[in-house]
Amino acid sequence: MALELPIALSGSPGSPYTRKMLAVLRYRRIPYRFLAGSRGTQGLPQPKVRLLPTFYLPDESGDLQAVTDSSPIIRRLEIAFAPRPVIPHDPALAFLDALIEDYGDEWMTKMMFHYRWSFAADIAKSATVLPNWMGKPLSDEELATLGQAFSERQIGRLRFVGSNDVTAATIEDSYKRLLAILSRHLASHSFALGARPGAGDFGMFGQLTQLAHFDPTPQALAAETAPRVVAYAAAIEDLSGLEPHPGDWFDPAALPTTVGDLLAEIGRVYAPLLIANAKGVMSGAESVETTIDGRKWVQQPFPYQAKCLNWLRQDYQALDGPAKAAVDKALAGTGCEPLFGPL
Repeated sequence: MALELPIALSGSPGSPYTRKMLAVLRYRRIPYRFLAGSRGTQGLPQPKVRLLPTFYLPDESGDLQAVTDSSPIIRRLEIAFAPRPVIPHDPALAFLDALIEDYGDEWMTKMMFHYRWSFAADIAKSATVLPNWMGKPLSDEELATLGQAFSERQIGRLRFVGSNDVTAATIEDSYKRLLAILSRHLASHSFALGARPGAGDFGMFGQLTQLAHFDPTPQALAAETAPRVVAYAAAIEDLSGLEPHPGDWFDPAALPTTVGDLLAEIGRVYAPLLIANAKGVMSGAESVETTIDGRKWVQQPFPYQAKCLNWLRQDYQALDGPAKAAVDKALAGTGCEPLFGPL
């Protein structure tokens, strides 16, 4: 089904996934109209669960539907619009890009949510700024009431992303390591997998718009220790002027060591979480407990992340022999290998 232009989507600047998808649309030069907050959404279909951003796209019969999952939307846009793709043409590199995107979307969101709703300064800023992006002016009294209600609701959701007293140090250390890894990588390369951005860059970027540019505690860490990452996140906001070339992607058989460092970080923290969570979901457990980075990890099972692992495993199995060999070589020794073995 052809997509009517400009594509309509609603969201908020305080939503990492909104920023991710706006940046994708800008880079790909796909016309869009952004319905900030609730502005202009009257009469449009509503998603079953309100998530940001919400795209309004036709289904197979041509009727508009509300669509909210950023990764499938990126892949739908790749089919609908050929120029300036964000998924590498090489299948092995495309798989690694998908793994990095999934890490950005599903592990880095733990960093973002943890810092935003665990520190007093971050809570205060979010409670006073985010409600103003809902789409209508607010009096001081309305802002105070909405800010308190919003922050209490979000703090109560920390358990869903796995942020708690047991896991806090693991999350914070992983953010600091990521800043260091990206800093080393960006000293020689513009993007995660070459001189052009992939979906993985946009996945990490979405979370970094908040971590490195909005929330005070992680923002200060990034400014002090990783100025290249601060600049990287600012640059990805609008890459409409970048002119990519097919040769701008890395050769998956000769990846820089810094890409291996990033994959090893994914294997260090995200891989054991995905495996433990999938087992917990399959067994119907009320709590997921495992060890990540040498520390105890405990959280509620998250069915969506079990789906994420299943999608990655399906993509891995769909690779042909040479592509799978290239992926295996890239992942060797990173800790990601168990993702694709028996659960």
